[in-house]
Amino acid sequence: MNIAPSIELRILDERLRTWGLPTYQSDQAAGIDLFACIDEPLILAPQAPSVLIPTGLAMHMNTHEFCALVLPRSGLGHKRGLVMGNGTGVIDADYMAECFVSVWNRNPPRSDAGGEDASITIRPGDRIAQMLFVPIVRPAFTVVESFSTSSQRGLGGFGSTGVS
Repeated sequence: MNIAPSIELRILDERLRTWGLPTYQSDQAAGIDLFACIDEPLILAPQAPSVLIPTGLAMHMNTHEFCALVLPRSGLGHKRGLVMGNGTGVIDADYMAECFVSVWNRNPPRSDAGGEDASITIRPGDRIAQMLFVPIVRPAFTVVESFSTSSQRGLGGFGSTGVS
């Protein structure tokens, strides 16, 4: 079942036609990979400020029914320390400019394995992140003086359910 309408894609970097146009890498993949459309290798030092990497893509979803999320690739985050500088990128349906990936090297300045350099090198054409499309619910809001019902948790607040 395919509930998502078609998305218009603009290819802004012709190298994507060689590296690979957006596609799902397996039959049940949740997201598409995003490529680093940079001209030369980029070295990310540990704990340095995040960097915006162009993807060479612009798109128009043209519906309020879903948005795109830019997330780290699991292996790069876990094995190499490459994560999103903004945690998760949200691309609204009406955004039509080039998509960028905010990358950050979360590694400590020296790795625990013998003081090796913990820098991360991103090369042109590397798959650095993934994009997922998710449905959006836009509820109506009603301003109230008190809630109409209560819950088991009630007004317990942040962290009130504990950890065990």
